[in-house]
Amino acid sequence: MVERTLTIIKPDGVQQRCAGEIIAMIEKAGFRIAAARLIHMTRAEAQGFYAVHRERPFFSSLTEFMSSGPCIPMVLEAEDAIKRLRDLMGATDPAQAAEGTIRKRFASNIEKNVIHGSDATTTAAIEIRYFFSELELT
Repeated sequence: MVERTLTIIKPDGVQQRCAGEIIAMIEKAGFRIAAARLIHMTRAEAQGFYAVHRERPFFSSLTEFMSSGPCIPMVLEAEDAIKRLRDLMGATDPAQAAEGTIRKRFASNIEKNVIHGSDATTTAAIEIRYFFSELELT
């Protein structure tokens, strides 16, 4: 069954100028981009997006980082998209990520790990609606 998931090329990925390579890896892995845009989240927008982590010790540094520069949210479609994207992204800590994954190739540390991906279908639905209306999805 075709699923939708949200991914974000984070500010460090845009700043490193590797967004094109990341998108190429995503497309080569068989994902279809259903929507994409370049944005610069405010701190409040980042806090809203990551509200589920509000009580976690990393919330402040995460939202500061995510509002530090432009990022690229995208809606991806593929069979089993959520699991496949998470496999392609690699472990959150790039030191533990498998060879050939996005994070192993481009991430510098556990916080600056170049890419976000939804972790479940319910999360994906909420995250997609945070950035895109149904009219924007192709």
